[in-house]
Amino acid sequence: MTRILVLYYSSYGHVRTLAQAEAEGARGVPGTAVDIRRIPETVPDAVRRTAGYLPDDTPEAAPADLAHYDGILLGTPTRFGMMAGQVKQFLDQAGGLWAQNALVGKVAGVFASTGSQHGGHEATLLSTQIPLQHFGMVIAGMPYTFAGQTSRDGIIGGAPYGAGTIAGADGALVPTETDLAGARYQGAYVARIAAQLGSAELHREVA
Repeated sequence: MTRILVLYYSSYGHVRTLAQAEAEGARGVPGTAVDIRRIPETVPDAVRRTAGYLPDDTPEAAPADLAHYDGILLGTPTRFGMMAGQVKQFLDQAGGLWAQNALVGKVAGVFASTGSQHGGHEATLLSTQIPLQHFGMVIAGMPYTFAGQTSRDGIIGGAPYGAGTIAGADGALVPTETDLAGARYQGAYVARIAAQLGSAELHREVA
């Protein structure tokens, strides 16, 4: 079995909805087992309630869990054009995996939710890939074979760098069917690549 982890952090539910679509796409690939996990919250409960964060009972992940999967799909909200601090803190705790080359050759994809089309959507997708490349992971985006990303029918999230959605300045927008189709596409895309690379010895040092 190819094991895929859909790992995300979500405040208002947009990224969680994308994560569920990513998992659905990955599960559609024969021979694939998928787990959905969330990144632990660092914001105090009182602040969460004041800010209107949605409750989330998805099981939490620990950094050590990443080593047990062939592919990882990582979702984040956009915070000032970058990944959320909770996501960065989680990755910062994975230094032991980096030291052991435990993630080298595994497949990774990223997806994101952003308040506006020009509020750092693509910057977040791209910059979130950077630490994954330091881990030696193989990055898979959302190629133009998913034609929905060229749609002109309304506000569409995502880019060749990964799936996504635009939440609106007040968070009132929800992922469109095109956004969700893109997430499903990316989930399946990563699962297929992970299945083909699962037995490859990509971590061997080149002389």
